[in-house]
Amino acid sequence: MAYLEVVAGIVLLVVAGDFLVRGAVSLAQKAGVSTLVIGLTIVAFGTSAPELVVGVDAVLKGSPTLALGNVVGSNIANSLLVVGLPAIIAPMTCDAPRLGRNLMMMLGATFVFMWFAQSGSFTASNGLVLLALLGLFLAYSAKRAKRCPTELEGLEEIEELEEHPIPYRKSWAMVVGGLIGLAFGADLLVVGSIELARAFGVSEALIGLTLIALGTSLPELVTAMVAAIRGHCDVAVGNVVGSNIFNILAIMGVSTQFGTIPVPDSFLNTDLWVMLGASALLIPFTKLRSQLGKFSGIVMVALYVGYMVHLAHSADSASVMGMPV
Repeated sequence: MAYLEVVAGIVLLVVAGDFLVRGAVSLAQKAGVSTLVIGLTIVAFGTSAPELVVGVDAVLKGSPTLALGNVVGSNIANSLLVVGLPAIIAPMTCDAPRLGRNLMMMLGATFVFMWFAQSGSFTASNGLVLLALLGLFLAYSAKRAKRCPTELEGLEEIEELEEHPIPYRKSWAMVVGGLIGLAFGADLLVVGSIELARAFGVSEALIGLTLIALGTSLPELVTAMVAAIRGHCDVAVGNVVGSNIFNILAIMGVSTQFGTIPVPDSFLNTDLWVMLGASALLIPFTKLRSQLGKFSGIVMVALYVGYMVHLAHSADSASVMGMPV
């Protein structure tokens, strides 16, 4: 049952998140809300809704390290797997200056995140700082988007709705259904993950780093694969950078308002540094505007597989010693 709960939870989160975003964007368009506001708020927050609901639900259920593992694991998966797999399919060249700026912001957010982690836990006050930084990031993005409106072009959700408008009642039904689906999906995923962790004698943090992180990164992976096939490196890498920023600032910022999130020693010693290293790997492809080719993609995917093997080995070692990892 635990496996079924996890799979059903992931599927429900992905589908409900998509329904919520499309329904909300449709309603915003009908209300005359500008593309700028839609792109910076509804689309940005909506695509991170599954991770956010999972994080809050995990804290409320007394499994806060599950939320931490989800954020760190998702960022690692985004930087290595979501960028690496599309590069194997179609080599990409990143030449948009804005990607470099956003990448620096992502690295800055990562450093702040790691600095807070050194205290051994994330508190509500830490979360407020992260949310304040999110507000600054959104304000900066809005100011830049006003100067360069083309930066908001190509949003799939907006373009599709312009071609095929959704009726008003159906839009509301999608929003309500999406919210309900997110709540049920998050509950199934969190409960199933806790049961699996107990059954296998591993920590909830480890489940968050692996199973939940991979599941909640599926939408970004699909988007990146499609963008790579179409030759849009800016969309593929930009989606990853934006998702990582929201994971750190929004998801951890909100989750900590529902309870303190402890940081296990394994995160301080290994996982946070892997997240930083994976993020730093994107620098040459954005700042130097070099090609992200098949070899680079294979290396990134291999690094992710190696990290998964490391986690599995750590779990096996801890099980032998009779301690959860």
